[in-house]
Amino acid sequence: MIFGYARVSTRGQAKDGNSLEVQEKLLRESGAEEIFIDSFTGTKLERPEFDKLLNQIQSGDTLIVTKLDRFARSVSQASDLITQLIDKGITVNVLNLGILSNSSVSTLMRNVLLSFAQFERDMIVERTSEGKAIAKQKPDFREGRPPLYKKKQIEHALEMLTDHSYKQVEELTGISKSTLIRAKRKRDNNI
Repeated sequence: MIFGYARVSTRGQAKDGNSLEVQEKLLRESGAEEIFIDSFTGTKLERPEFDKLLNQIQSGDTLIVTKLDRFARSVSQASDLITQLIDKGITVNVLNLGILSNSSVSTLMRNVLLSFAQFERDMIVERTSEGKAIAKQKPDFREGRPPLYKKKQIEHALEMLTDHSYKQVEELTGISKSTLIRAKRKRDNNI
């Protein structure tokens, strides 16, 4: 049986051809009969679909992934996993590299490439942390997403609640009932 595995760090990931749609298409075109999909960062050990795949795959089967970093970004974790799969008689086909083996040259190449993937991920985390630290120094820094509505919009919607129901205000302003309730509670408690 030919299995495919696709993974994204977030459901919205779409850069560098890593979207689930692109991965799935490539896996199907390469003959994958059953595809397992996870939406977890490569640094997490919990990947429920990948665990299901590992419990199902057997000697003589093939596992296809689009890129080496879809296994994991930790060199040791991915290298050990690939070695174990090959030792069990499972063919590991990484579409941008080819079929892997446990020969010394193949092991060296995958470890070098995995090292670059881990380095890239570590650099992203480092740059993100640095950017966040710089942003926190600004007096108007606010953690999380920016608010959808301006303060005046919320105040107007709250004023409308004196003559209208939450549902009516929601229909007229587009501001959800839960947002209105939170804003009202915040205003009433003078927060």
